Amino acid sequence: MLFPDYRPRRMRKTEAFRRMIRETKLSVDDFILPLFAIGGKNVKNPIKSMPGHFQLSLDNLVKTAKEAFDADIPAIMLFGVPDKKDALASSAYAKNGIVQKAIKAVKDKLPDLAVITDVCLCQYTDHGHCGFVEGNYVDNDTSLELIAKTALSHANAGADMVAPSDMMDGRVAEIRGTLDEDGFSDIPIMAYSAKYCSAYYGPFRQAADSAPQHGDRKSYQMDPANSLEAIREATMDIEEGADILMVKPALPYLDIISKIRDESDLPLAAYNVSGEYAMVKAAEKMGWIDGQKVMMETLTSIKRAGADIILTYHALEAAKVLND
Repeated sequence: MLFPDYRPRRMRKTEAFRRMIRETKLSVDDFILPLFAIGGKNVKNPIKSMPGHFQLSLDNLVKTAKEAFDADIPAIMLFGVPDKKDALASSAYAKNGIVQKAIKAVKDKLPDLAVITDVCLCQYTDHGHCGFVEGNYVDNDTSLELIAKTALSHANAGADMVAPSDMMDGRVAEIRGTLDEDGFSDIPIMAYSAKYCSAYYGPFRQAADSAPQHGDRKSYQMDPANSLEAIREATMDIEEGADILMVKPALPYLDIISKIRDESDLPLAAYNVSGEYAMVKAAEKMGWIDGQKVMMETLTSIKRAGADIILTYHALEAAKVLND
């Protein structure tokens, strides 16, 4: 098809035409809103690097969750900021841990809002790593028991889905087995299948107070240079019983989203992470970009790459644009 016989601009001429042939449809149904729970009452600590987001006490967290529900966002993702940390991350799986209490608070007021929990140990360990540390090494197999124990505690508290983000080998199978043995075979697992060791997590680590106190996470999170490894990781998670796969971050890894989409028919999520959000907000504040337009273009690109679900700090803003 060559010019002048084919003129693609004919179908770009009007908004009606553009709508008729639009290939990628972004919807509020695609979004999950991440929220940070902290102890206390009437607490709303601003996260400076993530304008518009806060560490929220349970009363305020429920209010924000209600905003999401009223905007037709189907789910939230809970992260906890504990009041104490130790080497074994005991607050992560404590019956009255901050996430466990947050789950109950939200489900009590908003039973139809899906509550997904991030299952990791880094916010709860005094060393800031995502597993059990022996010397300076994160021990994979010892960590699995603690991670599965955390997932089970979330299920017991009423979580609708658990999402392990630690990147330990075998954690999906360990969680699946633990949940099944305890009567939670109906709780799905969203696996952070391809989670890269990324510099884009900086604002999140401030929000969750989860930066490692020594070393880095290169020995368990993925090398940003690798793509074939992501397929192997996703395949492993499928075989271990994952219900949803995830790529994190999203924008620098659109190619990985596309590759995994081609390899698997499982639902695929992408995490539009804190650094991606912060860059848009910073450039918008400086007057360098139209923040709303960049936000919508970004989210559309993630959907176009193949993601079915987008975890994004833009969720409330984007929902307002779509709903309006």
